[in-house]
Amino acid sequence: MKRRTLLMSSSIIPAAFAADALATPSAQDSQLSKMDPDFSAIEDYLLKKEMPQAGEMAVKNRTMITLATLATISGVTRLHQATADALKAGMSVVEIKETLYQCAPYIGITRVESALVEVNDALQKLGQNPIPTSQSTVNETTRFEKGLAVQKGIFGNAIDKMHASTPENQAYISKQALTAYCFGDFYTRTGLDLKARELITFTAIMCLGGCEPQLKAHTAANLSVGNSKQDLIDTIMVAMPYIGFPRTLNALAVVNEIAK
Repeated sequence: MKRRTLLMSSSIIPAAFAADALATPSAQDSQLSKMDPDFSAIEDYLLKKEMPQAGEMAVKNRTMITLATLATISGVTRLHQATADALKAGMSVVEIKETLYQCAPYIGITRVESALVEVNDALQKLGQNPIPTSQSTVNETTRFEKGLAVQKGIFGNAIDKMHASTPENQAYISKQALTAYCFGDFYTRTGLDLKARELITFTAIMCLGGCEPQLKAHTAANLSVGNSKQDLIDTIMVAMPYIGFPRTLNALAVVNEIAK
């Protein structure tokens, strides 16, 4: 079966060094297999044998979705292994960092900071420089204008209508911050393309749960930037073991509704 790969930045850091880390069970995994062997066996079969054969998404993109999922649910105990997996799959340090940064407007800066602590530690232990080159393309005077251009490129004239109808006492949140911070500060960055950023956004909103109106909007946005219904289904599948079936099935219902 052909695996689909989104376009991300072209720089790939060799990750052969990660093989040993991946081959050696973590202390947590060893403890779980010793104390809860039945649960450990179920988990291992699902994550390592069954799911890798399902869907059409390339391994590199699966690791990107896993990083976004773990950051959103504060799954910090799994982030060291997820970082090693991402490097082995071909993600660069820049791509790993940009995946986490992209989550910030949706899951909040505190969860991203917690994820970055774990990922930075993992990168250093894997012999990688955790400090990425800057991917910023805006400054304080251009972030709103450039963010608006990206926002309208995805959602069209609906943005102008939203801005025009926003009450003055809500304008900072719904106009200034949403456009300049969410889209200007993050969507305009290099390192990941727009298709990858929208898929990460979909992942974060899905994993939060209870945000179906926003999930509908970003399902449509994913289709608008060129991601397919299958890309979204595969994204849901990758997140499923970590978020459980209620949020998984809610997300699947949204995709089936919007991407008919």
